[in-house]
Amino acid sequence: MNLLAVRPQPLGIFPLPAGYLVLPPSDKPAAGTALAALLRGETPVEWPPEWQFYAHALAGNVAAALAALPLTNDLVTRYNRYVLAGAPADDLTLHALLDGELACLQGVAAYTMGHRSEPPSLDGATGEVRALALVAHAAAAIERSAIPAADQHFADAIAAAAPFSPALAGQIALNRAELAMQHGGELALITRWLQQAIDFIPPESLSEVRARAAMQLGQILQDHANGQRGPLQAAVRCYQEALRYYQRETHPLEFAFIQNNLALAYLAMPMTEAGDRLRGAIAVQALRAALSVYDPDHHPREWTSARLNLANALQYVHSAHPAEHLLEAVAIYEDLLQRRNPAADPAGYARILANLGNALAHLGVFAEARERLLQAEQLFAEIGDESAIATVRELVANIDQHEEMAKGQ
Repeated sequence: MNLLAVRPQPLGIFPLPAGYLVLPPSDKPAAGTALAALLRGETPVEWPPEWQFYAHALAGNVAAALAALPLTNDLVTRYNRYVLAGAPADDLTLHALLDGELACLQGVAAYTMGHRSEPPSLDGATGEVRALALVAHAAAAIERSAIPAADQHFADAIAAAAPFSPALAGQIALNRAELAMQHGGELALITRWLQQAIDFIPPESLSEVRARAAMQLGQILQDHANGQRGPLQAAVRCYQEALRYYQRETHPLEFAFIQNNLALAYLAMPMTEAGDRLRGAIAVQALRAALSVYDPDHHPREWTSARLNLANALQYVHSAHPAEHLLEAVAIYEDLLQRRNPAADPAGYARILANLGNALAHLGVFAEARERLLQAEQLFAEIGDESAIATVRELVANIDQHEEMAKGQ
């Protein structure tokens, strides 16, 4: 007997406990639009009264969700009550009463809550119910370190969910990609599954799954771009997609992280086209946006990195006011030097010195620029960085050349 009158159910799309709750039938006009919103991973604007318990659970108010359940002992209500506040003894009672796909779902819930040691049988489970059960089997395989088996369960779950609940399929594709990332999976497969997660969820849906997959795909594309414009542009598109969901007001740390990466992707693109000047300006804006979130007390590493990236960008991107940009870059480098310990991080300290010397040279402050560059060269020599030494010596030679030319005029 199948007690699931509403199909497909929005199973697994939202965090627990809502993600395991079952919607009972409703003949109210709001039910159709509410179900469509839930299946997209969105919170409905209007709920039918029979589903108010789900609205409370989605808002994180379990007590209100329990209170909103009907005062009946029908099996769907008893199942939902178990998901919200069940105990191991309730599992034993329900297990004897349920059959069909509701029994399968209760087995998934019981396994997730630690009331059973194994996920339920897949016999008779279809669509999104089968997909959720397969995810439980994947979790069990991961606990046994059976990673290939877990991957196969994820693949089967995606196939089961895709025709009925694309948002669930997208969530599972993201889980599959993240499992592969944790266990050294093939890069081509990881990128394929992340793109699959994005594609399952329509662009008009502001879905965290879509945003997280886009952010991770952007990172992978950027990390392996090797300076090529095409992959960097693809990474930028991924970051822009992720920023539709990760706003400063709602997800400040994700927002700042993406803005910093977005800037670095723009700055890494070859400067060969007319639009490259605009991209440089956008990179500076993105870094300033990241720094509107990061601060030296709560995010010292991220703040320092973003500040250094901003100073480097100000020094090299095209500007109608280059002197103002250079002066700001110099101020940032000087401030970062005050916060760095050359003994603890000689390479990092030397790089800042070299960048500061270069900025001062662009401003025509040659004596101070040479002093900073020579300090950097000494530190690079101490750690044996021959490439950096050669770069610093080239900068010093450029200063010497400029000074000679000035003497000859």
